[in-house]
Amino acid sequence: MVDRDRDDAGRALNSRPRDSLGRPLPPGSAGVARIPDDLELPPQQTLTFAQQLLDDGLAFNAHEVLEAAWKNGPFAERMLWQALAQLAVGVTHIQRGNPKGARTLLTRAITRLTEFEPEDGADVPYGIDRAGLIAHAQALLDALDAQAPISAAELTPRLRG
Repeated sequence: MVDRDRDDAGRALNSRPRDSLGRPLPPGSAGVARIPDDLELPPQQTLTFAQQLLDDGLAFNAHEVLEAAWKNGPFAERMLWQALAQLAVGVTHIQRGNPKGARTLLTRAITRLTEFEPEDGADVPYGIDRAGLIAHAQALLDALDAQAPISAAELTPRLRG
C-alpha cells in the first residue's frame, strides 16, 4: 500500500504536483500552485478567486476553490456551490479533450443551477449569474454536440453578472 500524507482526521491528502489542467505529474515535478485542502474564504472572495483562475485558464484550480465553498459553506447553499464546481470541472474536461466527461459535468451543473432554490424565495446570492451560467453551459454542450471548436474565451464563464 502506498503511504499518503494525511490530515489530522486521517483523510488522505494529495500533495502530488499537478499540471495546469489538474493532471498529476511525477513526484518532484514542478507543477502549478495547489489550492490548499483547508481553504475557507468568504463567498465573495471565493467567487473572485475562482473567476481569476478561470480567466487564467486554470479551471481545475477554480473547481478546487468552488469545491471548498461547497464543502465548507452553509447547507442551504451546497447545491449552488456544487453546481459552480461542476461547471468548472466541465470546462476542465473540455480543456483535457474529454467531451464525454464534459457533457456529464455540464449537464449536472445546469440541473443543479436550475433546481437551486434560495431560502425565503430570495435571488441567487452573491450576484451569481444563474441564467448566464446556464446559458453558457448549454452553449458549451451545443458546441460539443456539433463537434465545433471551442475557443479559450468560450471556456471562461462569468460567475457573476
